[in-house]
Amino acid sequence: MSTVLITGATSGLGRYIAFELVRSGHVVLAHGRDPGRTERLVDELRTEGEAHGFVADLAALAQVRELGDQVARAHPELDVLINNAGVGSGPRGSGRELSADGHELRLAVNYLAPVALTRALLPVLRASAPARIVNVGSVGQEPLDFDDPELTRGYSGVSAYCRSKFALAAHTFALAEELAGTGVSVNVLHPATYMDTAMVREAGVSPWSTVADGAAGVLALATREVGTGRYFDGMSPSRAHAEAYDREVWKRLQATTDQLLGA
Repeated sequence: MSTVLITGATSGLGRYIAFELVRSGHVVLAHGRDPGRTERLVDELRTEGEAHGFVADLAALAQVRELGDQVARAHPELDVLINNAGVGSGPRGSGRELSADGHELRLAVNYLAPVALTRALLPVLRASAPARIVNVGSVGQEPLDFDDPELTRGYSGVSAYCRSKFALAAHTFALAEELAGTGVSVNVLHPATYMDTAMVREAGVSPWSTVADGAAGVLALATREVGTGRYFDGMSPSRAHAEAYDREVWKRLQATTDQLLGA
């Protein structure tokens, strides 16, 4: 059975996936932002199997990198990374928010944090090959404006969210090419539309689907061989935004990402 790290495991989709995996015999490394909620989750998971908790605020890059270091030291046999944690578009009409590092919040949590965590864990994933990276994206994708990647002009929570998920998809495809031949696969998916989560309810949207609907695709990518550099809508192979496959976009995205991460 695999050792699986799930970010954003204390609620919604992440929580559901954590229980499904631990019940199937996998070792679950559950990440949460709140220490109390993370501890309670791990206690519950341990009634079903083996689980360990890790706490970090993904809106703070130093904590993201420390999370990667802690996981790598404690579990060098890591087989699967599920980048699930995310921030939605926020309440309608809400203003632009910043992360602990001063980045636009949705870009920081939905994109910069998964990239930083993946980079920190790539050595152990490569050492554990075959290994898998699963990025939880969205069908809502809007190309980044590389002249204003943090959306300082004409801010909209929906645009910020969609741009962060576009960046995550484009990053996935570029990373898959970079990792070709290493035994580490990386894929991205839209789990389900408007799942019954706090993120969706905060946006004032009536849920269309359940977290169980969304979990099926994530679990498939985490536990089955499906290739690499692919985009899925639920469990069905699909296509991301056309510009997410553009190699020039990959180059500009990497340069922008490195700058924002301080690389």
